[in-house]
Amino acid sequence: MSAFKNSGHLFRFALLFVIAFLAFLVLRNFVVPKSFGKFGHYRADAIGDMAAKPLHYAGHEACEACHSDVADMKKAGSHAHVNCEACHGPLANHAADPSITPVLPDTAVLCVRCHAASAAKPKNFPQVSAEDHSNGLPCQTCHKPHSPAITAGGAK
Repeated sequence: MSAFKNSGHLFRFALLFVIAFLAFLVLRNFVVPKSFGKFGHYRADAIGDMAAKPLHYAGHEACEACHSDVADMKKAGSHAHVNCEACHGPLANHAADPSITPVLPDTAVLCVRCHAASAAKPKNFPQVSAEDHSNGLPCQTCHKPHSPAITAGGAK
């Protein structure tokens, strides 16, 4: 019994640990939502919260339904798998009411987001140094944005 003669501090630490653990459980009960964990490590009510938010994106199907000429050009080009709203922004309001005219993107800024020269990109991915390539002119001056291999003059 002499081994535990001066061990009061160990029992006090153990008691402190138990009290802290119980306080954690009580606090967790107030902080963690009741629906947490129903679908794994997620809050199940988040699905309803997200569904209640208004739509911002229409989807490429809505764009292609009205703009079939652009969709046909795009399907034949290198941007075939790029969603319309990736460049044009959210268009749910325009799809619901075509009188709302979306703002056309500034191609001198927009195209460089993906096509700026970078050693991290694959060698076969089209890359340009915008300053050297176009002298600040919008890309659509020389290229068709929906099918960029086609120049504005029509040649490939």
